[in-house]
Amino acid sequence: MHHLSDLPVEVRPDRTLRVKIIDACGLACSFCHNEGTPVATDNAGRSAGEFTGTPGLSGRVSIYLKTNGADFLPARIPADPDFALALAAVRGSLPTSEVHFTGGEPTLHPELPGLIRIARRLGLTVGLTSNGENGAAVIPEAAAAGLDRINLSVFGTTPEELAAVQGPRLASPKLAARKLDALTRTIETSRAHGIKVSANIVIPDRNHVERVLRIIEQHGRSVVVRMLVSLENDGASLAAMQEVVDHLGAVPVRRIVTAGASDQRVRYQLPDGRTLYAKSIRPVRLPETCADCRFNNPDDCQEGYYGVRMYRATDGPFMVGVCIQRMDLCMTLGEFVMSRRCREVAAFRDDEAARLTRLYGTAAVPPVSPVSSHPPGN
Repeated sequence: MHHLSDLPVEVRPDRTLRVKIIDACGLACSFCHNEGTPVATDNAGRSAGEFTGTPGLSGRVSIYLKTNGADFLPARIPADPDFALALAAVRGSLPTSEVHFTGGEPTLHPELPGLIRIARRLGLTVGLTSNGENGAAVIPEAAAAGLDRINLSVFGTTPEELAAVQGPRLASPKLAARKLDALTRTIETSRAHGIKVSANIVIPDRNHVERVLRIIEQHGRSVVVRMLVSLENDGASLAAMQEVVDHLGAVPVRRIVTAGASDQRVRYQLPDGRTLYAKSIRPVRLPETCADCRFNNPDDCQEGYYGVRMYRATDGPFMVGVCIQRMDLCMTLGEFVMSRRCREVAAFRDDEAARLTRLYGTAAVPPVSPVSSHPPGN
């Protein structure tokens, strides 16, 4: 990416808690990490050690499950006092200003507005990641409850493209056409209700350049497009991203680095004034927790340290995790808030914010190539 070393850098401290509020989803994307947990419907009745990440009746996958040590099934989180207490407990032990709902597909949660209201009452901003399949039905109420933003994961612009990344049960262009119509309605409804909308698109290689250009053409007036580098082949992905940027005549204007998490992005401006982002992963590690991890090398650690996630175990407590490739690191909420790991995360965020601010405030920005990025859905 050209001249990125000259860009001004904005350092944003990580203050986000991701919460998996539901496991259900109406898509069956072949690269889904499902926030690290087993697919609940396909594993009902099984206990830890028996969970499978390969497609069951649902056709869905959880790609890290074979090796990530997940030992609980995710439950749907009700909008109740328990959830309010859990959020307050995290906020009390880690500075938190935003909660980001994930799944599964958060818009399928029947109590989504109630969950948003609980977070807003605690003074938190609320965002969610969605595939857009059900947004039009729930966005008006979610907006009224205080939803701030929606990040849409866009896996195709034509029915064939979307069908191509679905498990066999859902690999029908006819079904995909319905999902794409739903995505368009979600975008329109969100815009009409004042919700900020961004579209996340993974670019594996040059074969996807046309697709990305089509999305920018189709939706780029109403959504902010964020290109994500593919984890599988970051070299080909990076070259493809550069091709998009060159084709559009986009000019890089700023780098945004999340202090205390691996997320980073470059903001581009298009000739007509619109904004485009290229989002990637910094090789960030927690100093103690990640030090002796078997995945702690450039090939196996795909996400770096991305932040704190909260789950609810089926018939069990709230759980807090720091890595979807190491779900064995999850603790109960009660354990986490009292733990050395919680203090490690808090200290790491502050140390990184101070270090990056010093680095970029006083010296030239070192050259960067966005190395690899987040799997879809984030």
